[in-house]
Amino acid sequence: MLNFLSHYEEYFGPLRLLRAITFRTLMGAGTATLLGFLIGPWLIAQLRVLKFGQHYDDDRTGDLAARFDKKNTPTMGGLLIFFSVFLSTFLWASPNVWVVVAMFVYAALTGVGFRDDYLKVVRKNRAGISSGEKILWQTVITVIALAALLWHPTSAEKIREFWVPFYKEPAFVFAGGLGVVALLVLIFLWIVGFSNAINLTDGLDGLAIGCTITVALVYGIMAYVAGRVDTSHYLLISYVPGTGELAVICGALVGAGMAFLWYNSHPAEVFMGDTGSLAIGGLIGVMAFMVQQPLTLVIVGGVFVMEAVSVIIQVGVFKLTRRRFGEGRRFFLMAPIHHHFQKRGWPETKVVLRFWILSLMCALAGLGTLKLR
Repeated sequence: MLNFLSHYEEYFGPLRLLRAITFRTLMGAGTATLLGFLIGPWLIAQLRVLKFGQHYDDDRTGDLAARFDKKNTPTMGGLLIFFSVFLSTFLWASPNVWVVVAMFVYAALTGVGFRDDYLKVVRKNRAGISSGEKILWQTVITVIALAALLWHPTSAEKIREFWVPFYKEPAFVFAGGLGVVALLVLIFLWIVGFSNAINLTDGLDGLAIGCTITVALVYGIMAYVAGRVDTSHYLLISYVPGTGELAVICGALVGAGMAFLWYNSHPAEVFMGDTGSLAIGGLIGVMAFMVQQPLTLVIVGGVFVMEAVSVIIQVGVFKLTRRRFGEGRRFFLMAPIHHHFQKRGWPETKVVLRFWILSLMCALAGLGTLKLR
């Protein structure tokens, strides 16, 4: 669509704006927001008719908090985000290897997440797809994505470089066969890790998508900076030709996220489900490698990391104490950590708002690493 319109810029001057990534990013965000608001009511109604709802339950007890039952709230709301992002990217992004691979990962993981949700809510299989099958699909998707990036001359060299925050040169380069295997493992861990982290965060109304918006906003800026010779050289970060177009995807994700938040805010009318969390985590994870900022994602996505680490600590302490004392003990009142604060009596909306503030602080800290070299 973008290439078609650009052919006519000599006849209609304002079409020259289409050359500007900033303009197309804003248009992508606006288009995704509009599509989200248009698709949202219809999609939610269809999910309710089909009874695509899953039992989500907030087990708060005591005088400070009453039980809030989220049973039968439609899930699979990640479809709203996916269609908004995909159509906006098609309209406003100039296709290159970075854009195509990113959207392939997003679309493929959306399919895997949809199958998982479908088995849970329709087939009444609470476990969904097995962990082995999920890892298999994630591995296949990662292999295809990395193979495409290594095959294409535009991305073949850059994707092998590994950059770390606060350092102005690549920490090392993944050379040879062993290097490719190591790179594959790292990308896989980022895709799986952040998919699971977003899934764990998606336990309160608006929490996961609000944090996703801040992360997408920061990586849109990073993609824009990495795709420009002048700013990348000034900030002493890697110049990666073509990655500026990923800013359009990030802008679309911000716009779609805001539309989804409209329906996901407390009390939620729809949940994103694995259809959303699995795919968004994979998309953000692979884009972090594309713009040479993989470790920065640990800072920018600090809330997601905190949620995942809280579960690891809780499980680890429980198993260790059960082995040592014969009875498992808990480090937190409940994990993931947002439920810990609920158990302490915080209202759901207070937990969400305070975690959004933490997410914004993490985002600003991540942006600060661009200048500290």
